[in-house]
Amino acid sequence: MLSFVVLIFIALLLPGVVNRTRAVLSGRKGVTLWQHVLTLGVSFRKGAVYSPVAGPVFRMAPVIGLGASLTAVAMVPAGPSGALISFGGDIVLFCYLLALGRMMLILGALDTGSSFEGMGASREALYGALVEPALFIVLGTLALVSGHTSFERIFARMEAGSTEMIIAMIPLMYAVTKILIVEAGRIPVDDPRTHLELTMIHEVMVLDYCGFDLGLVTLSSWLKTAAFAVIASSALAATFAYCIPLVVLLCIVIGLCVGTIESFMARGRLFDNTTYIVTVSAIAFVVFIVAFLILRNIHIG
Repeated sequence: MLSFVVLIFIALLLPGVVNRTRAVLSGRKGVTLWQHVLTLGVSFRKGAVYSPVAGPVFRMAPVIGLGASLTAVAMVPAGPSGALISFGGDIVLFCYLLALGRMMLILGALDTGSSFEGMGASREALYGALVEPALFIVLGTLALVSGHTSFERIFARMEAGSTEMIIAMIPLMYAVTKILIVEAGRIPVDDPRTHLELTMIHEVMVLDYCGFDLGLVTLSSWLKTAAFAVIASSALAATFAYCIPLVVLLCIVIGLCVGTIESFMARGRLFDNTTYIVTVSAIAFVVFIVAFLILRNIHIG
């Protein structure tokens, strides 16, 4: 239960860390660290307005998406206290739950009958299909080095104090962070601040959502971001000292890195995004090979 609470805290903290980093690096005063949470509260207090064209899928998508994200987050431990839900093979269910949330958001966008939202849905489906191999390879690497297929046992049984394992987990953390950027729709893949329909991906899919439903979609996105941040942080923390403070600290570092990237990089062209995402799979595959060689004590050269 403690890990679940910590994950909720990280989900609410990370957007504020990114916003504050972006503000400081651009020389602005910016909003407070928790302003986004207050804005989310305002959304939850508003009612929802539905287009007469939108069907039941549009209304169900935010609820199912949030439920899928909450269940996925419950499987990820944020420290030695363990996950709220844990069983053999939960890393596979984790991926499918995230895919379920993405699928419902895509179907909800298509259910509006809007050509703009359909365009965003097609891009989201493409990017999701491209990034999923990288996610499975990363989780397969964690299962390989630990000998388990459950998040709780993976991080609890990972070899601590091994220099070789630290070397393998640093690029793995980098790969998961890039997956986080793709899944969260951040720069350079997408820009959550843009309002140009021809360049939006995630934001254009939720144009028709407002009030309570928009709050559910936003919270679901934050939870997914926190899950990837905790996986990346736990992979590295487990090789040092696997504890909640270290995991939270590494998550904050990831938030600082995302904010720094958004401050110094522009949104990439749509044609370049596919190359960027496929590169993530290549990095993940290299990490898998390195981990395999380390476990087999194979020396090259």
